[in-house]
Amino acid sequence: MYASREDIGYDFGDDSKAGNKPIKPNPNIDGGWAWMIVLSSFLVHILIMGSQMALGILNMEWLEEFNQSRGLTAWVSSLSMGITLIVGPFIGLFISMCGCRKTAIIGGILNALGWILSAYASNVHYLFLTFGVTAGVGSGMVYLPAVVMVGQYFQKRRALAQGLSTTGTGFGAFLMTALLKYLCAEFGWRNAMFIQGAISLNLCVCGALMRPLFHVVSEKHVVRSNSEDNQAKALSHSAETIKSNGIISEELEKKEEETNEEVLDSVQHTEIGGKSRSGRSMYGLRILKTVSQLTVTVRKGFAIWYSSYFGAASLFTNRVFVAFIIWALFAYSSFVIPFIHLPEIVKQYNLSSQNNIFPLTSIIAIVHIFGKVILGIISDLPCISTWNVFLMANFTLVTCILTLPLMQTYVTLAVVCALIGFSSGYFSLMPVVTEDLVGTKHLANAYGIIICANGISALLGPPFAGWIYDMTHKYDFSFYISGLLYMVGIIFLLIQPCIQKKQPREKSAEEAQV
Repeated sequence: MYASREDIGYDFGDDSKAGNKPIKPNPNIDGGWAWMIVLSSFLVHILIMGSQMALGILNMEWLEEFNQSRGLTAWVSSLSMGITLIVGPFIGLFISMCGCRKTAIIGGILNALGWILSAYASNVHYLFLTFGVTAGVGSGMVYLPAVVMVGQYFQKRRALAQGLSTTGTGFGAFLMTALLKYLCAEFGWRNAMFIQGAISLNLCVCGALMRPLFHVVSEKHVVRSNSEDNQAKALSHSAETIKSNGIISEELEKKEEETNEEVLDSVQHTEIGGKSRSGRSMYGLRILKTVSQLTVTVRKGFAIWYSSYFGAASLFTNRVFVAFIIWALFAYSSFVIPFIHLPEIVKQYNLSSQNNIFPLTSIIAIVHIFGKVILGIISDLPCISTWNVFLMANFTLVTCILTLPLMQTYVTLAVVCALIGFSSGYFSLMPVVTEDLVGTKHLANAYGIIICANGISALLGPPFAGWIYDMTHKYDFSFYISGLLYMVGIIFLLIQPCIQKKQPREKSAEEAQV
């Protein structure tokens, strides 16, 4: 149905124990609550990515309020957008320890706090901290779980589900731009940010919808020990179950958790049945139990996160994934640059009257929405490889970037912009391709690295394009240089020999049960 990590020729071995335990298929996969996850992710994209697309409205207000240079003021929105993506690897650590739901709820609170505190800004540097860093980190803590949860809940319709959820970016760009314009006109930019902060609290609701997906295992491991042995185990380092290859044994983890529960319960019953029945002792035992559980959870989460990046089975041992990271460093800036220079192109060729009727940037945004959905539907077809669709969309986009400066009429520019919008719909395929490369278990950490590379590209791409324009006084070179760098990233994806290897895909335990 799609190019899996086995098709591409790489396997982390994270499913090695799956065949030993019969797993019943979860009814919510590809249906049921899975569509609520899509709705949650769709709303997250509206509130986060859509709001960031509309920051131009606030940027004009900040310029007028603080009387700072355009370059310095622009760093506020650049920091917010860049940090949202750059913190991806660290958000993967939170997901490993707390899960997607708790991470998203905390991120929603942090994002709303950043908006509200920014309403009291006295200078641009204050906004760097409150809006750029605080709101940016909060956005990242919600954005990554929203993408990961869709990947966990869908198998057969992953591309379509990701396409539908990410269309929230396009809808959000229109909705949030209109909303911020109205709020700034009616209440001023400070009150507008305060109101937007209150609206952002809905991210906590979206996070609450991210219900963890549990697989039903037929075998139940029950560990029983006497009270003395359990008390001795409670004092030992119960979380040190990491294998020599850096992967945690899932079976031993489950035994440990059950053992720890029984250990602490037995300690509690022993103390209560003996000489200490006071409320203070019970309260102390509850604290001990909570601290022990939290310690085990944190250590296991950190071990999974650490092994994904630095262990023997590190993500960086996958050559295709490393090439994917290099591609991500160049890809996002090539999509942003047309939004920066299109107004200059329109002005140079005296096309302002036609562009005012139907702006070229609006053409990109509208077609971009349809591109995500259509490319998702195509990728889910049984005879189509997601990897091939992804590469073809990239080739189309880089061709449009290189040829756009050659277009001199509104019609030709509109056609190229429509192709840019449609082909850039491959953004919805990025989580699918990432999951095919590394597997669902490593998706959070792997996709965190990918969006981190995109964040670096988003943070440095526009200033780099502006520097090229200042040096050459021609916008053409910005397109040519960014297009060539983008092509280098695509070539890195093509030269990996393991892409060409097609191995028969082994059925997972879940598929075997079906």
